[in-house]
Parts: sequence; structure tokens; C-alpha cells
Amino acid sequence: MAPTLFDEKPEIGDLIEIFRGTYQHWAVYIGDGHVIHVAPSNEQAGGGAYSMMSMLSDRAFIKKTELWDVVGTNQYRINNLLDDKYEPRPAHVIQREAQRQEGQEVPFSVFQGNCEHFATELRYGKAESRQVHHAVEVGVGVGVATMIGVGVLAAAAAIFGSGRKEKKREN
Repeated sequence: MAPTLFDEKPEIGDLIEIFRGTYQHWAVYIGDGHVIHVAPSNEQAGGGAYSMMSMLSDRAFIKKTELWDVVGTNQYRINNLLDDKYEPRPAHVIQREAQRQEGQEVPFSVFQGNCEHFATELRYGKAESRQVHHAVEVGVGVGVATMIGVGVLAAAAAIFGSGRKEKKREN
């Protein structure tokens, strides 16, 4: 039988990426079947449409939760996405820092202080969010493409529009 996503067992300090449809929720495995993660106070275990609304919150709590309670019916994977860029902190440091922060209320921002920022800072000591980087790149790409499209349309209108005026003058 081929291995599935759920066959891989996390180790202390592993980043857990949970697929919630339109976004990913991030947590850090801290042992004994538990993760630590940051979630707005109205975040529902297991995600869902209600969790998407929690993105509008500006405050969140650092929570220690059983992995399966956070995953719910969603798929997840271990994704230590920045291991090629940064050295992971030692497992005992991650555990100690997770215990120190558990239960704290913190500012929450989708763009500057989300669950992925929290997880990467705990693992690497650097807060980064690839989701935000990707969203910005897509947004900039769409903006540039729109500007180019408008520019091309304006140029075409100028070229072809002036031709019509010249034809009218000839008649």
C-alpha cells in the first residue's frame, strides 16, 4: 500500500500545513499529539467557512491543541518549508518557547502576523508567510497585467481611432 499524508509522523518542531480550501492554517508539532498555533478567538476547530471569517479579526490567541482537533476533516502535511533557507531551532527550544507563549493574546493580521508567521518564527526564529508572498505576487502580477492591458488598449485606440478621423476628413 502506498503511503498517505497521514502515514508520516511529525517530530517536535515540525510545521504542520492544514489545507482549509482557500487558505492554509499552520501549526507547530510540540509532541504527545499536540500542536501549538495562533488562531483568532472565533476560530472553530477543524476550520470551515466560519474560520474564513476569523481572518477579519485583529486579535488572536496562542493555543495548544490536539493535532486531530485542529486538522478536523481537512488534509494536512508536514511542511518544513524554509529548512533550505534557515536552520531550524532545536526541538527543546521550540517546546520551551511554545510553553512560554501558550494562552497569550497577540495581534493578528493576515498580512503581517498570521498563523504561518507564528509557526515559522517558532521553528526558525524568522516570521515569514509564503501565502502572503504568493498573494502579493499574484496581486502585483494581476495589477501589472491590467496596467499593460489598459496601455495596449489605449495605444490601439489612439492608432485606430486616429485612422477613423483621417478617413472622415478624406470624405
